[in-house]
Amino acid sequence: MNWIDLRSDTVTQPTPAMREAMARAPVGDDVYGEDPTVNALQQRLADDLGFEAGLFVPSGTQSNLLALIAHCQRGDEYLVGMDAHTYKYEGGGAAVLGSIQPQPIVHAADGTLPLDAVERAIKPIDPHFARSRLLCLENTWHGRPMPLDYLRDARALCDRRGLALHLDGARLYNAAVAQGVPVRDIAGHFDSVSVCLSKGLGAPVGSVLLGTHALIDSARRWRKVTGGGMRQAGILAAAGLHALDHHVTRLADDHARAARLAQALHALSGIAVTSQHSNMVFIEVDGERLDELKQHMDAARIRLSIGTTPAIRLVLHLDVDDDGVQRTIAALQAFARR
Repeated sequence: MNWIDLRSDTVTQPTPAMREAMARAPVGDDVYGEDPTVNALQQRLADDLGFEAGLFVPSGTQSNLLALIAHCQRGDEYLVGMDAHTYKYEGGGAAVLGSIQPQPIVHAADGTLPLDAVERAIKPIDPHFARSRLLCLENTWHGRPMPLDYLRDARALCDRRGLALHLDGARLYNAAVAQGVPVRDIAGHFDSVSVCLSKGLGAPVGSVLLGTHALIDSARRWRKVTGGGMRQAGILAAAGLHALDHHVTRLADDHARAARLAQALHALSGIAVTSQHSNMVFIEVDGERLDELKQHMDAARIRLSIGTTPAIRLVLHLDVDDDGVQRTIAALQAFARR
């Protein structure tokens, strides 16, 4: 049997059609701005999301870092969720490389940042304080799309208090598909957006940062400084273009399979489904049985992100079909009966 990998939607393999698109991509030196496929990808996303310009980078971590450095100066501050990816899972890059102070905010239960708490955290203009410059949001959040009215209110707060607004849109297209809206209806609230191509969209590598010409010019310089300049990168950009053409509407299939998986698991004893949104299912298992669960699922050739806490995330993606969902249900049913 083939392995089923539910650890993340980053584990997908390029489809044969995507590999063909990569193989025939026209290329040039992107550090000189001469790669036609990279330029096409950047312009495509800028047009689709309603921005002036885009910048193709190796990873979402670098894309977010470049946005933070472009928005902020040394000694400035960005406001961010306590468990946000840019704060918790990106190596402290903003502080280490940008000398930008993070001001973490505790998330509400739905993953939003309470805007009254955000406003209280904005520093007064005073030499004692870092200068509050930027609010950073994340969409989706544990699979949850951020409500559109919340994004509107966050935009209004930033306008009123003089903050820029950045979106870590690692799964932005999942959010748009789940809410049934054009992607620019979400992106239009932000001054900059990072879009990941290597998660649900299924490209092997890469993210694109969108913003004004001035912001992207600044980000391009910092991409070089941080080692992200690539040469004939059109081979990779072609995968992103193919994903945008062929892998967006099919995200609804991942969402439907996640809902089906969650519904089946609700009936099992010893496995608690805590939430299911878009392509993610979160379950909890007795901590004393985590090793047993890992051994059981490994024997069934199913990979899960099993760590040291009872919470486990299952992520659906284009390499998990209906048969894969059924195999996962059957394996977890067998575990529940043990």
